[in-house]
Amino acid sequence: MQFELLHPSDQILMMMERIYEYGMTTTSGGNLSVLDENGDLWITPAGIDKGELTRADMVCVKDDGTIVGKHKPSSEYPFHKLIYSRRADLKAVVHAHPPALVAFSMVRKVPNVHLLPNDYLVCGEVGMAKYGLPGSLELGENIALVFEQGFNTVMLENHGVVVGGENLFEAFQRFETLDYCARLEIQANRIGKPISLSSEHLIDKRNQLIFEFMPTSYSSEEKEARREMCKLIHRSYDQRLFTSTQGTFSQKISQNSFLITPYNMDRKYLKPSDLVRIDNGRKEAGKTPSRSVKFHQHIYETHAHVNSIIIAHPPNVMAFAVTKEQLDSRTIPESYILLRNIPKVPHGNLYKAPESTSALFQEGTPSVIVENDSVIVTGQSLLNTFDRLEVAEYSAKAIIDAKSIGQIVHMEDARIKEIEIAFHLK
Repeated sequence: MQFELLHPSDQILMMMERIYEYGMTTTSGGNLSVLDENGDLWITPAGIDKGELTRADMVCVKDDGTIVGKHKPSSEYPFHKLIYSRRADLKAVVHAHPPALVAFSMVRKVPNVHLLPNDYLVCGEVGMAKYGLPGSLELGENIALVFEQGFNTVMLENHGVVVGGENLFEAFQRFETLDYCARLEIQANRIGKPISLSSEHLIDKRNQLIFEFMPTSYSSEEKEARREMCKLIHRSYDQRLFTSTQGTFSQKISQNSFLITPYNMDRKYLKPSDLVRIDNGRKEAGKTPSRSVKFHQHIYETHAHVNSIIIAHPPNVMAFAVTKEQLDSRTIPESYILLRNIPKVPHGNLYKAPESTSALFQEGTPSVIVENDSVIVTGQSLLNTFDRLEVAEYSAKAIIDAKSIGQIVHMEDARIKEIEIAFHLK
């Protein structure tokens, strides 16, 4: 999808639908705007149900203040206008009140964007604006002052967050990522002490395949795999196991060929044609595969029992990745059957030590947590692998919740042995 070719009204509608659908704003809360090339400011209307918005509800405010549309602009219009006047590089603004970010605003702290490597690259440093009455010039000045200092992501005391971008998708990506950081940090604090990454942990992920090939045909099996991958990628996004541009699926389609998600494309609207085929170490011409492509390739080359791989960052599993706590699958039978042993490996091993990391994926170890990075899940089929990812996240959430109500009792060794025999686990 070429988001930049959509009219501002359609861009705003599309992003507001996502924000509302995923519980990051309420019927009356939040507002989005876009400043177009003519200097016209397009913004969500005041007092209109966010769950029933249409493109016709969007309001255009001309440079001279003339309002075009059937509604009044959002009551927060003043700070949108002020941000654009102070930051000529910004062309879109997102403001909303996701519960996790509101929690941070209530204690007047900013979420830690240094727990996982990509979050800081997306959000940058996060500023904090002083409280002001909603819709007031005071609030607008407080917010604009922080943006003037160079911040693109700004928390508001006892209110929510305001994020700017060169376009609306970039602003949304920052907003979504900061909300993810907040949810992750809250969960991590419930089980331990979150450990931040430092600049020395940054690694070079430019492990792209150089050589290309031009496909001459597509088998029925490949076409079906592309369709199924996109269906489950969309489901992963809807279940918030992925963010818009992070999370990787791959699926083997022959001995030396597999499909993989592209780099930095919106997972919400990924199409079968966007997926990248890898043949004998060469990438499909004109496409950029996930930066972890060589790691996927190494697993397929060394483990015949693996036919699908997912690398993801679900917040409950990642709470274990950013603390010293272990994710123990001996909680209920389903968790142990699907997850078994879940080792942790040091941050960066996926790229710096791919051989030793991929060697872990024996039949009794289908999943591995990479510290301050991701969870890697493998399986015999795409659905089997996705099921494991879901179970890992649900199990992690159940463990975190259980810690707040009592002492966790794991299944005894005799019960584990009983499960292994009954389900023919190796």
